[in-house]
Amino acid sequence: MPHKPKRPCSWPGCPELTDGRYCPHHEKLAMRDYNRYARTKEQKRRYGNHWKRTRDAFLAEHPFCEMCRSEGRVTIADTVHHVRPVSEGGSNEWDNLMALCHVCHSRLHARRGDRWGRR
Repeated sequence: MPHKPKRPCSWPGCPELTDGRYCPHHEKLAMRDYNRYARTKEQKRRYGNHWKRTRDAFLAEHPFCEMCRSEGRVTIADTVHHVRPVSEGGSNEWDNLMALCHVCHSRLHARRGDRWGRR
C-alpha cells in the first residue's frame, strides 16, 4: 500500500520532512510545551509517570483494540481508555481500562461529547 508523501515539520523554520506533524526532535519539544503550558495542574498529577507505567503494562497485556475485535476486525491498540473517567470518580484499576485504537478512541469521545469544548 502506498504511503503519503512526507511533509515539512510544522516547527517554525525546520526544513526536515516527516510523516507526522513534527520531526522527532521537535515532537519532543512540542510535547514538553504542551505539558508545561496547556495542561492544568490536576491533569499533570493525573497523567504522570504512574499512569505511563500502568498504560504501558496494560497495552502489553491487551495488544488489540477491543472495539474492533467486537466488530470482527483485528487492529493494534495504541490508546488506553478509562471506561469511567478519572474526573468522574474512575480509577486506573485494570477493570476500568479498555485498550483501543486511535480511531475507536476518538469515535467514543465524539459520541460522548466530552471533547472539543462540548459539555
